[in-house]
Amino acid sequence: MPESNLLLEPVLSWYADNARDLPWRTEDASPWSILVSEIMLQQTPVVRVLPIWTEWMERWPTPAALAKEPPGEAVRHWGRLGYPRRALNLHACARAITDEHDGEVPSDHATLLTLPGIGEYTAAAVASFAFRGRHAVLDTNVRRVLARAVTGEEYPPKATTPAERKLAASLLPGEADAPVWAVAVMELGALVCTARAPRCADCPIVGLCAWRLAGKPPYEGPARKGQTYAGTDRQCRGRLLAVLRQAHGPVPKDALDVVWDDALQRERALDGLVADGLAEVLDDGTYQLPA
Repeated sequence: MPESNLLLEPVLSWYADNARDLPWRTEDASPWSILVSEIMLQQTPVVRVLPIWTEWMERWPTPAALAKEPPGEAVRHWGRLGYPRRALNLHACARAITDEHDGEVPSDHATLLTLPGIGEYTAAAVASFAFRGRHAVLDTNVRRVLARAVTGEEYPPKATTPAERKLAASLLPGEADAPVWAVAVMELGALVCTARAPRCADCPIVGLCAWRLAGKPPYEGPARKGQTYAGTDRQCRGRLLAVLRQAHGPVPKDALDVVWDDALQRERALDGLVADGLAEVLDDGTYQLPA
């Protein structure tokens, strides 16, 4: 198994030459802008996040600016990023930061975990990237790189395991390099050690990669099924939510009915939006974004 000091220098050197120029990585990026980027980037590629993140930062440059708006505005300006409950989580997070932390994103990892919608990964990422903390940052890309390079497996387990956390912690360099190491491994997974077509010839640690040295044994776990979208409840919910986002006021039920033919699925999706807090039904039977 490669030791951390063997992986560290080639990964950091590669990152210095190949890191993407992203606005939330600049030296003057605010902790709030980094937090927003981390929530938006969950299961969403950078190319889709960039325009929405830019709009959000112009409209809501601080948590207090977002907290003053109704949650429906966060959902409206979430656009087509998908998983719109993240917009509600960010709005709730902005209110908690404003009300409980004087409008400043907490720097402490444990405190970050108490914010609405902030889980293990996001707390570690914000503490590392915004405040230069020393934390193991385990997103999908990092987990895949470590699975291949260190444990010799093509893919990591479906859910993060204690063994992965222990491994990531053991590979952490000192405080000065830890935040850069975290983002560098993440970038390596995003650009080179990709899920379906890893570019091993371009990998800075190809000579240390346990998976490659073992002959790239195929994944032997449960079948990894690609996500479907067409015809799903997710697509139906997206169509309904798009109508509500485009309207600046209550929407009659028939305006929602016309966007999806399957009445049973449509009603189920609409009920789900209301239950999730993404839509409200008014006394007159019309619908709107949450106020």
